[in-house]
Amino acid sequence: MKYPGKLITLEGLDGCGKSTQVALEAERLRHSGFPVTVTREPGGTAVGQQVRDIVLHAERDAVTPLAELALMFAARAEHIEQVILPALRAGELVLCDRFTDSSVAYQGYGRGIPWEVIGSLENLLCQGVRPDLTVILEIDPATGVIRTGHRNRAASESATRFEQEGIEFFDRVRQGYREIARREPDRVRLVNGQGSIAEVHERVQQVVDEFLKAAGKRAVSQFEQGADFP
Repeated sequence: MKYPGKLITLEGLDGCGKSTQVALEAERLRHSGFPVTVTREPGGTAVGQQVRDIVLHAERDAVTPLAELALMFAARAEHIEQVILPALRAGELVLCDRFTDSSVAYQGYGRGIPWEVIGSLENLLCQGVRPDLTVILEIDPATGVIRTGHRNRAASESATRFEQEGIEFFDRVRQGYREIARREPDRVRLVNGQGSIAEVHERVQQVVDEFLKAAGKRAVSQFEQGADFP
C-alpha cells in the first residue's frame, strides 16, 4: 500500500549500533525539516513493551520458537495500527528500529521457522505495510557479542534471551539478513557497521538521502547546506 509518508527500518545483529543510528538519523532529518516518528520493535506501544519484556527477558527456554514468532507479530499488529499507519497517513518519515525482517532473520534463519510461515503471518497481520527502505548494519557476529557484553556491564543489565545464544546462532541470523538483501535489492541496503559511530552514520546518511531523492523528496543535511533549516 502507498501512503504519503515513508517507512525506513534499521536492522542488524544485536550490538550492530542500529539504535544509535536511528537516533542520529532522526535528529538529522528533523533538523532538515522532515516530520519524523521514531519507534522500535518489539515495543512501540504499551502492549508491545510488555511483549518485549517477555521475549527478551523470559527464561531462555521458556518461550518456544513458534510462540516467540507469534508474540512478535501480535506486538507488530498493534504497533502498525497504533503508531506506524497514523504516521504514514500523516506524511511522516517513520524510522523503526527493527521490523518484519528481524522475524525472518531471527525466528526464520536463527530459530529455523520456514520463511513461508513468517510470510503468511505478515500477509495476515501487517495490513500491507512493508518498509520502503531497509538499512542492514553488517558486523561480524563476534563483534556484536563483544559490544553487547560491554553495554550490559556498563548498564548493570543481564543479557537478553537472544544475547545468550551462541555464535552459531548469530552466524545464521547474519546469513538471513544477507539473503533478505539478495532477494530484495531495490528495498534493502547492506551497510558496513564497523568503525566509529560518525563513520557509520555517514554511510547510513548517504543511503537515506539517495532513497529520499529517488522517492521524489529533497533530502539535505546541514553539512551540504551550510545554513539553518526550518
